[in-house]
Amino acid sequence: MRFLICALGALLLSACASAPDTAGLASSPISTIQKSPSKNLPAALSSTGAPINVDNQSVAALKQPDDIWSRIRKGFQLQDMDGDLVQSNLDWYTSRPDYVQRMTDRSKLYLYHIVNELEQRNMPTELALLPFIESAYNPQALSVAKAAGMWQFVPGTGKTFNLRNNMFQDERRDVLASTSAALDYLQKLHDMFGDWYLALAAYNWGEGNVQRAIARNQAAGLPTDYMSLKMPAETRNYVPKLQAVKNIIENPQAYGLSLPDIPNHPYFVTVTTAHDIDVDVAAKLAGMSSDEFKALNPSFRLPMIVGATQAQILLPFDNAQQFQDNLKVYSGQLASWTTYTVDSRTTPEALAQKIGVDVDTLRDTNRIPRGMRLKPGSTVVVPRDDDDEDISADVAENAVLAIEPDVPDTRKVLIRVRRHETMASVASRYGVTVAQLRAWNKRRGVQLSPGQTLVLHVPVGKPLPVAAAAGDDGKADKPADKGASRAPGKGVDKQADASERNADSDSHSGARGSMIRASTHGSHAPQDAKDATKRVAANDSKAGRQATARSVAGGKDASRATSKTAQSKAPGKAVQTSKAQDGGASRKRATTEAAEKRSSKNSG
Repeated sequence: MRFLICALGALLLSACASAPDTAGLASSPISTIQKSPSKNLPAALSSTGAPINVDNQSVAALKQPDDIWSRIRKGFQLQDMDGDLVQSNLDWYTSRPDYVQRMTDRSKLYLYHIVNELEQRNMPTELALLPFIESAYNPQALSVAKAAGMWQFVPGTGKTFNLRNNMFQDERRDVLASTSAALDYLQKLHDMFGDWYLALAAYNWGEGNVQRAIARNQAAGLPTDYMSLKMPAETRNYVPKLQAVKNIIENPQAYGLSLPDIPNHPYFVTVTTAHDIDVDVAAKLAGMSSDEFKALNPSFRLPMIVGATQAQILLPFDNAQQFQDNLKVYSGQLASWTTYTVDSRTTPEALAQKIGVDVDTLRDTNRIPRGMRLKPGSTVVVPRDDDDEDISADVAENAVLAIEPDVPDTRKVLIRVRRHETMASVASRYGVTVAQLRAWNKRRGVQLSPGQTLVLHVPVGKPLPVAAAAGDDGKADKPADKGASRAPGKGVDKQADASERNADSDSHSGARGSMIRASTHGSHAPQDAKDATKRVAANDSKAGRQATARSVAGGKDASRATSKTAQSKAPGKAVQTSKAQDGGASRKRATTEAAEKRSSKNSG
């Protein structure tokens, strides 16, 4: 098996005379890569580096800091902010030293790489502190608005910046890919607004919202700086919160806090493999626990890594060496999973029985909730046989796990509300719940009006209640048009963007963990929905006119006329419809006759 081993940014610190040639490492052991003997020697001081002009350049100033915190402080570029909001955030952090300790401890795995990227782009190192307020430096963080990763990308924005999000991997959680995308986005926003404070506001609130806020102030003759714009409280607090973290990093002792020691050298290297490998096997070969492995590789959704996509695996340097050494002598099975695509709707139980796997394993591995079934075309991960091949790149990129509630298929039926009916009585008549009726008809209240049209879904093949065959207006309930006659339970696509709300172009992330509130955006109804609404309105209007005409005509003549009309239009249903229409009069006659018989018997 051939592996490509490369350093992230630079394997050898900035101190190296030159970056290692990674092109020749495909078949070389990692041990051929040597660390620089002078950890603090910058490139400018190396024997092959550019000469130093001692007349205008300080030799001492070129020495790299011993720890990453000093390096971050050295790269601060943003103008400091003060005020009540900054102080309130400082008070919040300083009153929670354990929280500060946890998130700074988490950052030690990633800070060197992020600072390196910022310096290469000549961007402020304050931006390396942004994940502290976005996710507390947790690459597995997920907000209520489905913003994911250290940098909290929602699916739509992640897609804009080419973050892969498929069944097997979510690069919004990938340390390398998400950092690159976040810095690309921040640089784009700075180019757009020419101000880092406004760029940060747009990162939190959305570029369109910031543009409109600026336009409003310009129209009113007001300043357009960060502090002058009208914005949500969260965005107003965003830069002050970053300033509070900056103050703590700059002088932790002043606030009674301490920072963990983080050396100023790379924490991890990258390896890739062309073969499928289980996450647990990779961790075992690297001599790491599963938690340690996942902390560096949180983007893998399933218990396997697909080799065909050349996914990057991050490992500490020493563990990468151990991984390669162990891999050479490993004789076991690298991958124990493959994929299976269903061609028709099925349940996990039925599929497990069909292919001979344990249903709990199938359900747990693919995260299929109980009470859900697979939609046609869904791909699931199943135990692999010895002769199974690795998963192809096409399957890895395009496979979808789509699920829906495991309920009977239904047909859409339009019914008319009769006099004195309520939501509860209609629900009882059709064997559904009031909650279902409300959901199907998008209604909050329970008040109904006679003649009103309601939508309900009944199982395919199940007849309507006999008592409900016709309403008071003599018209039987009927299914909706054929195009909408089958409506199984709403499906849930578990592939990346399908189950998650796409970001509005004006919103980077609608919510960020416990500190973020989701914002709502207006939407336009689809045209077919509008047309359907018009048809229902037209039907209601027509029904009203017919009811009025029958009322004027009155009595049995109107009933007979309606019966004949029904017979001419639907002979197969004429008898049932006529009986339903005359049911009220028949019941009255039967009641009168019974009373007369009882009276006659009593008198006899």
